[in-house]
Amino acid sequence: MKPRAPLSMLLGVAVSLASVSAFAEVGGGGSDVEGFAQIEPEGLAPTGADMPTVGGNLGNQHYSGLTQITQHNLDRLGPAWRTHVSAVEPATDDVGQQTTPIVAEGVIYLDTPNGQVIAVDGKTGSAKWKWAPQEFGTNGTRRGVSIGDGKIYTLADGDRVVALDKDTGEEVWVVQPEAPNGARLGNIDKVATVYHDGVVYVHTNDGSRGAVFALNASDGSYIWHFFGGPDRGVVFTDVNGNSVDAGATWGPLLPDGTDCAFEGRSTPWMHGAVDPELGMYYMTFGNSDSCTSSQNGSLRPGDNLFSSTMVAVDAKTGEYKWHYQSIHHDVWDMDNVHPPTLADIVVDGETRRVVFYGSKSGHHFVLDRTNGRPVLPVVEQPMIQDSRQHHAPTQPFPARRMLPECLVWEKLDPENIPGHPWRAVPNYNGYQPDADGNLVFNPDSYVAADEPYLTYPDGYPTDHRQGCMYDPQWDLPILSTTSQNGGGDWSNHSYSHNTNLVYFPYGTNPVAHWNGASANGQRAIGQYQTGGILAYDASTGEVRWTNHLGTDMSHGQGPLTTASDLLFVGQIDGRLLAMDAVTGDVLWEFQTGSGIAGAPITYTVDGEQYVAVFAAGATNPYGGSVTQGDSLWAFKLDGAYTTESGSQEGPDTAPLSIRRPVQGGPVDGDDVDNTVYLARGSRTADSNGQQDSTLQRAMQPTHLRVPVGTTVTFLNPGRETFAAFPNELPHCATQYFEGLFNARLDPGESFEFTFDRAGEYFFNDCTDPRPAGKIEVYLEPQDVPGALRFVPSRLNLGAGTGIFTGVNGVVTAILDIPAGYVFDGDAVLRTPLSETPVPAASTRSNANRLIVQFDKADIDNNVPEGDAVPLTLVANFLHNGVQAQLTSTATPEIVK
Repeated sequence: MKPRAPLSMLLGVAVSLASVSAFAEVGGGGSDVEGFAQIEPEGLAPTGADMPTVGGNLGNQHYSGLTQITQHNLDRLGPAWRTHVSAVEPATDDVGQQTTPIVAEGVIYLDTPNGQVIAVDGKTGSAKWKWAPQEFGTNGTRRGVSIGDGKIYTLADGDRVVALDKDTGEEVWVVQPEAPNGARLGNIDKVATVYHDGVVYVHTNDGSRGAVFALNASDGSYIWHFFGGPDRGVVFTDVNGNSVDAGATWGPLLPDGTDCAFEGRSTPWMHGAVDPELGMYYMTFGNSDSCTSSQNGSLRPGDNLFSSTMVAVDAKTGEYKWHYQSIHHDVWDMDNVHPPTLADIVVDGETRRVVFYGSKSGHHFVLDRTNGRPVLPVVEQPMIQDSRQHHAPTQPFPARRMLPECLVWEKLDPENIPGHPWRAVPNYNGYQPDADGNLVFNPDSYVAADEPYLTYPDGYPTDHRQGCMYDPQWDLPILSTTSQNGGGDWSNHSYSHNTNLVYFPYGTNPVAHWNGASANGQRAIGQYQTGGILAYDASTGEVRWTNHLGTDMSHGQGPLTTASDLLFVGQIDGRLLAMDAVTGDVLWEFQTGSGIAGAPITYTVDGEQYVAVFAAGATNPYGGSVTQGDSLWAFKLDGAYTTESGSQEGPDTAPLSIRRPVQGGPVDGDDVDNTVYLARGSRTADSNGQQDSTLQRAMQPTHLRVPVGTTVTFLNPGRETFAAFPNELPHCATQYFEGLFNARLDPGESFEFTFDRAGEYFFNDCTDPRPAGKIEVYLEPQDVPGALRFVPSRLNLGAGTGIFTGVNGVVTAILDIPAGYVFDGDAVLRTPLSETPVPAASTRSNANRLIVQFDKADIDNNVPEGDAVPLTLVANFLHNGVQAQLTSTATPEIVK
């Protein structure tokens, strides 16, 4: 498969590519370290034959010194083998996983979709062993294992840590750790373990209080622990001489004796990093979620240490060394908790030992890892405060910003779809469309209720909240960026010794915060959920390039860089990419057939370099639209593996829900008289609590499905509809982002709109923007038997080189157009092996014929070989001025 547009574009949802600026000339090629084998990298050295930690090396650099695979021979890179890990005995039918494999001495170790552990020969893909516990269960979601002292370390059900013999998979020891006083350490079920020098480091996730703890690798015995929610009265003094009673930063005990520090999560839900030379361990703790919710800080005044904080401790004893809090008093679930990345870099002519720290906020702090002080400038920026939330007066901002600090309130315009990646949904924050579709702040909108409680910093540029980082909220939804599901979230980053760049995968997913929202806030219905990768100079913080790839990259899609200036990264749409690490250009891509939510790895066996990735699928942020799987793929130069279809690649994955979906399934228009009720909790119940609803599902129905040409009625139900409990407030149907209509209706009033083109049309309410709905307008296909033929009728999709990259050329389809039909500019090909249609490479038409060309490389992986393979052309036309869709099927012979 040649590099092509994002999957979302193939579905008619275009994604704007950010400009990619070339980085200035950097150092030469890296050293070829083939044959260099060590199960544990020394310090922060590039990995060689092995990649024995989930972070690549102990500093989580995800950087390899291997150079056999280069930009010049990528056209020879093909799959060497694929293993369905769930099918290995004891077999299951489980799919989906977030793990990143490790490799040591030519053996790959990873979590299977149901939380078992498997060892796979890195050269052949054959399984060496598979562990499935007999006396207790496994954990479904896992993010990686570790290796050392002859053992593999994993987690299991019941807060268990398990050590397995690396050669046989037999259990060596199983423990259920507790603190010395018997206190529970937290939920032990998801985070990758880390091994170094006889110690296993384990992080907890979720739950009310969570710790990092260390165990003896020999027997699993307890060594030390560190809680993110500390005990009161314990004074922490850092290496700089600063002291703090961290427990006191959670405010006083509640009247019932509850300590919010103990209820506050602050869990370390991603693995840490080790500096063997300094003897320090670095760990990141998540947001506070205590006493009420993650969005409500009213009962926990103070900075809430060690929430949203990096902490450094002595690796052997757990003794506190320093901390750096990236968000004070977090009420946005913006916890910066991605795995810390360590590196030695030159800043202003001086070599500095640094740690890169940042995540959901999109901020990246470059800290001195000896003392926690910023190496690159950080500004404590004054913030808007809400007196009900106990907001901190300032928040730390790196002087150089990686991602936009505020949302973009773009004009509603059918010619600007999807628009800016950080585009905001209208009506949030009081930004409402004027007569021309411009989003203009309305001071009389719902946000006016907050104003008596807000204090703006001196010199603040506006008198309202613009959807910027850390905008305050209380009980009304305030949309802001980057969000608890955007920024970097949990994807690992990569640091290249060769380019001195840090590679930061990100997602764009603005979220509405309010104190009644769930732990993750509330994503705005209909917004585009996209993302990409950027690279910034480690020594200055300057962004060198950005490639907005079109799918979210913040949920496990971590990059791997190599000394040959290649960057490998997987996408949730199943594609594995090879990019130019200097410019960000996509050079090579391969469709694995299922979503990727972990990082690739690279290693050597018998002098050959391999790249491997686990394509198992996941859900964030696209839910059930992600194609799930269980495939471990490995690639090498001249790899000759082929799938059952005769292609080397897997079929294209199913279409992703790039736009945040509505709540509720589709309802046929005929079943509800093509009418939508605005702001109702129920379409039928005339009861208290249903009127003027602010629930996201309060458009009834939320998903109306109608054919092209249908007139839909939007009704604000009054007493004629609900005699006892009618709506009492005006409500809107504001369509976005095309801006086709913006009807404001008093109770009892209605508005009609006729939909004359197929598509998805989202709308929400101006009184409160949370209620949102979608009109799905579809074309009823008209089949035209015998109208389609392919030239030639025998389609040769074979690769002349034997590698999938050698599939070149086009397939030509000719459709005879019935009289009275005029081509309307959209044509795709439906294939037997994928739900996602193949896009046209080119089209041309006259009164009688439509001639469509498709790239062979786009068809190859989506069709089997055969004498008569059904291929269906789908094309849109205008007939008597009305949009129509014609289909026709032909059965050409396909050879590969």
